[in-house]
Amino acid sequence: MPVPKRRKSKSRQGMHRAHHHLAEPNNFITCPNKACGQPMLPHRACPACGQYKGKQVIAAR
Repeated sequence: MPVPKRRKSKSRQGMHRAHHHLAEPNNFITCPNKACGQPMLPHRACPACGQYKGKQVIAAR
């Protein structure tokens, strides 16, 4: 397996990682709560209704 010949400096390492968060777009899903149906990130509580897996986990806005 290839190994880099020289170590990357902290500056170059940061520049290399600068766009890692842009690699994949956020894949939103709709809230499973039928009354809500707002877009939300998977595996997180819905920010609109505050439910996660059918249970109220945070206060609704």
